[in-house]
Amino acid sequence: MAAIEERILKAAHPAAGPFWLALAFCGAAATFADGAAALAAAWRLPEYSHGPLIPLISLLLFLRQLRDTPMPGAPVRNRWPGIGLIAAALAVALLGQSAGIGDLVAYAAILWVGGLILIGFGWRDGRRFWPPVLHLVFMLPLPGVLYYKLSNALQLVSAELGVAGLKLLGIPVFLDGTIIDLGVYRLHVAEACSGLRYLFPILSFSYLFAVLYRGPGWHRAVLLISAVPLTIAMNAARIALAGAIVTAHGVAWVEGATHFFEGWVIFLACIAALMALAWGLARTRQDGVRLIDALDLETAGLGQTAARLRHTAASGALIGAALLSLLAAVAGQVQPKGTAAPVDRLPFALFPQEVGEWRRVGAPAALGPRVEAALGAQDYLAASFQRARDSAPSTVFIAWYADQARGGVHSPEICLPGAGWEIAALARTQFDPGGDGAALFPINRAIVQRGSERQLVYYWFEQRERRIAWDMAAKAWLLIGAIRTGRTDGALVRLSTTIEPGESDAEAAQRLDALIKRLLEPLPSFIGAP
Repeated sequence: MAAIEERILKAAHPAAGPFWLALAFCGAAATFADGAAALAAAWRLPEYSHGPLIPLISLLLFLRQLRDTPMPGAPVRNRWPGIGLIAAALAVALLGQSAGIGDLVAYAAILWVGGLILIGFGWRDGRRFWPPVLHLVFMLPLPGVLYYKLSNALQLVSAELGVAGLKLLGIPVFLDGTIIDLGVYRLHVAEACSGLRYLFPILSFSYLFAVLYRGPGWHRAVLLISAVPLTIAMNAARIALAGAIVTAHGVAWVEGATHFFEGWVIFLACIAALMALAWGLARTRQDGVRLIDALDLETAGLGQTAARLRHTAASGALIGAALLSLLAAVAGQVQPKGTAAPVDRLPFALFPQEVGEWRRVGAPAALGPRVEAALGAQDYLAASFQRARDSAPSTVFIAWYADQARGGVHSPEICLPGAGWEIAALARTQFDPGGDGAALFPINRAIVQRGSERQLVYYWFEQRERRIAWDMAAKAWLLIGAIRTGRTDGALVRLSTTIEPGESDAEAAQRLDALIKRLLEPLPSFIGAP
């Protein structure tokens, strides 16, 4: 590697470092443009509205660390690990472009930044700059599956704590999933009340506090992990206060109060609590240091430090990074763009009224506007089917998504607890529609209960030619399918039946097994499966 770099440098001008650095940034700007667009869209959401600040803060952290790093007195060695990371980042970005998944391109941009730093300082010194690079993670939106799982968990915890606070105030209250029943009024703990709106920015600030804090390592760890309990507690207090206001003054008051306590007020309260925690940790130290001294907030000389970049030396690795970035930019322009391919399918409005001996019963079901918005599906079926010999119908719910790269299926593991159902048992198993083992596919089998009512639920994810039980695997096959075929559509299939009093779980399972076998015949025409 050293011989290759030496030959490259002989062809380069001694003062060409800034030129090649600028060229690398130009190539990266074109390559990661889709990622920048995805970030801009995510930053318009309340949960990620802090995003534009993250790159600026990371740059300040980098300059602070660079200020305390002396100029190299000897030729920098081991730059080539940075080239490897640059190449990997560009490959991931091109995959994200091809699949039309802008978030993946944005994730790759952080790897590219880390690779460039390793090129500039070599492996030995460059790896010490991980704090500002890692901080960039806080500007990224979470993958959809993780977002909804985390959102649901925080909704449930916030609702539980909020109800506990109301009971301490002597207010009669009942919690049904994420719905707070106050008797006359019912409050729904929606996604905006989950705490994610505050958790992400507070996490970035707690990380910043941990980096800037000069003290024992366990102090930094406490500051870092405090963001989660802090935001949950603040959000629960807000929910409890909203419930108290509703009880005292009616539901008309809660809208104004809720909006007032959202956003900056809660955020600033969390920051104040974080500062108080840092102050308390500083007070426990034996050296008597003050908080202002424990937090390294010195910013003098950062301008002169930034000016050091004009002395960037040309290196074979830097030239290679610039050429690779330009090549990736060109490849990104000529490769097919990942837009959702048109899907030939029938709308669920045409779904048959009868499937075998099963007949649709009841009026056509429709979700409310609020539920439809949360579901985000382009088409769905919510219907009940019943056989003549069954005492109760079984429910079929199918949600179809035209483009899962921009939002996708919500697992029933998330939706059912939010609707008040407790998951008593959940397992993945194999379903054998033909009875001969030739067409086995995985499904999730859950028993849920709410009060005295128990239901058996089957569900799985349709990814065109595949039926998948695990939601994370469904996302992985989404990426593979998008690259191979340009299609990012998919569906969730869920069937449920009430376990009647005196009926065994096995008897209820036989009923759903029979319904699934009949549904599999018309299903491909409505989800665009090959």
